[in-house]
Amino acid sequence: MPTSRQTLQPPAEAPSPGGRVRRALAGFGLPGPRREQHVLTLDQLGSVSLPVGDDGVVVGTDGTGAPAVLGLFRPRSYDVVLVGGVWTAQLIALRAAATGARVAVETERGQTWGPVAQAAGGGQPCMTVHPIGRLGPQGASVAGPVLVVRDAGPRPARTRLSAAPWQAMLTLLPYLAEGADRLLTSADLVGVQRVAPQEAALIARALDLPREEEAALPNLGDGVTLWTNRRTRTFVQGGPTASEAQVLGQARRVD
Repeated sequence: MPTSRQTLQPPAEAPSPGGRVRRALAGFGLPGPRREQHVLTLDQLGSVSLPVGDDGVVVGTDGTGAPAVLGLFRPRSYDVVLVGGVWTAQLIALRAAATGARVAVETERGQTWGPVAQAAGGGQPCMTVHPIGRLGPQGASVAGPVLVVRDAGPRPARTRLSAAPWQAMLTLLPYLAEGADRLLTSADLVGVQRVAPQEAALIARALDLPREEEAALPNLGDGVTLWTNRRTRTFVQGGPTASEAQVLGQARRVD
C-alpha cells in the first residue's frame, strides 16, 4: 500500500454544454472523459440483470457444467457427512480456507493433513491439525466462520465440540460401517462417492434415494460425489486447479 499521503483537492468546476458551471459530485470517481449518459427506456429496463451466484464453497461442477456450491457457513451449526476419500475432504478444506474461514482438522493421519495445512495459508495458521479428542471450542462467528473436519475413521467417537453458529462440521467416513446410518439421517448434507453395492443399498435406504441413483453409486468415477440434503440431489465432478494439484494430486477415491 502507498506510504505517502495525498491531500484530495475539490474537483474543478467544468462548464456544461449550456454554458452553466457544473460541479463534479464528490465520491463518484475521478473526473474523466465527458460522454453521454447511458439511458434506457422503460421497456429496456426489464432486460437488465445482475448475475449473482450462491454464497459458499465451490466443490466442482454439476451435470450442466455450472459451479456446484456448498453453503457451509450459516447462522446455525451445519453438519456434513462425506462417505468417500480424504482427497475430496482436503479439497473442500483448502477451498473453505480460501474463502477466509478457519479450518480445524481432527485426525490420526497427521502426516496426511500436515502438508495440506502448511500449503493452505501460505504460512498463515488458517488450517490446524489436532489429534482426535484434543479439539476444543473454536469460537466461530459471522466474521470468523470455522470448518471442523473429523477424519476419525468409519466409527468416529463422540466429540467434545458442541454445535455452534457459523461452524460447519464435516465428518469423513472412508466406508459405511455398522451403525453409521444414524450419522447420515441426522446430517444436514450428505456426500457419497463410490461405494460397494451393499453400502449403496444401506445409503439408499437411509436417504430414500431412487433406485437409479443407488445403482449408480458403485460405478462413480474418481472425484464424482452425489450430494444430497433430502430435498435436492446432484452429482458433482470435482477436480483440482493447477495449484491445488501440486498439493493434492489428481482426484482419487481410494486413499
